[in-house]
Amino acid sequence: MLLSSILSTKGDFVATIAPDATVAELTAALTDNKVGALVVSTDGRTITGIVSERDVVKALARGSAALDSPVSAIMTSQVFTAPADTHADELMAIMTERRFRHIPVTDESGALIGIVSIGDVVKTRLGELEDEKAALVDYISQ
Repeated sequence: MLLSSILSTKGDFVATIAPDATVAELTAALTDNKVGALVVSTDGRTITGIVSERDVVKALARGSAALDSPVSAIMTSQVFTAPADTHADELMAIMTERRFRHIPVTDESGALIGIVSIGDVVKTRLGELEDEKAALVDYISQ
């Protein structure tokens, strides 16, 4: 299954945050959106970075003053992205190998069009396996 299919099922909403927002605002946005990562962007289309719960924890290990720091100070600025025509199996391998849990999906021009989590990819793969199982059971039953 392609990422475009996953996005058509889950939707293309991407929670974003500005690079100059504080880490405290970031924690509120993560909570409000019930997500584990936010794309850092000033316009919702251009990707400046990505920031996750792990980044917050690392920052807070240095002290609570990190809550007043800008998101840009703790974000990952080299973001791995995937085009919508990437196959879910390929993305699962990349996410496992590189230990990514969230990957922004981009269009041909590099603009943000969605985001997938490892949970989205696994859910999709499990659905495919269930479909294959049902087809095999049906075939054997004939």
